Amino acid sequence: MSRSRTILLAAAAIAAGLAVAGFVLRSDLGLGAIGVQGAPPPFRGDSRPYVEIQPPRALPPLVLERPDGSPIGIADLKGRVVVLNLWATWCAPCVREMPALDRLQGAFDPRDVTVVALSLDRGGAAQVKPFFAETGIKHLSVYLDPKMTSMSALKPRGLPTTLVIDREGREVGRLEGAAAWDSPDAHALLRHYLGTPPATTIRTGG
Repeated sequence: MSRSRTILLAAAAIAAGLAVAGFVLRSDLGLGAIGVQGAPPPFRGDSRPYVEIQPPRALPPLVLERPDGSPIGIADLKGRVVVLNLWATWCAPCVREMPALDRLQGAFDPRDVTVVALSLDRGGAAQVKPFFAETGIKHLSVYLDPKMTSMSALKPRGLPTTLVIDREGREVGRLEGAAAWDSPDAHALLRHYLGTPPATTIRTGG
């Protein structure tokens, strides 16, 4: 075998080895399946599928209210993936969905994924806090929009409506209607936008 042919074969073997090593590295990191590149994994609610928004859409300024009346903006949560759920205690599908959203927040570190269950109840905290207590909600914080400013800003067609907001503060998808947000498919969807391995973002205990 000529020297040049030997060199070519050796180079090809090295290239193949690097390609395999690269694949294994991506597999170990979990980036091949759930990185922020490419389409998100499918997720379907009770009546409608999750719809990706491309290109991601900048959100209008949106300021929410805490139970003590202090404000917090969605922009203040930049750097996390935000699951923004518009709901009300008088909305039966919203009420059924709330425990799943609570379990979703319990499964993820809130520094990575923050579930913002934004109540549109006109009664504010006086309505929402008793509901949380009676329903056994323990992971979600109370966020209020008694003047319903989010309805005109975000233009949902009904309740519940859930927006997924990426780390840059942009809306990347929306789901109309209730959904099993505590399901493996929902977790996979959010890991896609996190772009990190499941083991570093999913809690193992209550």
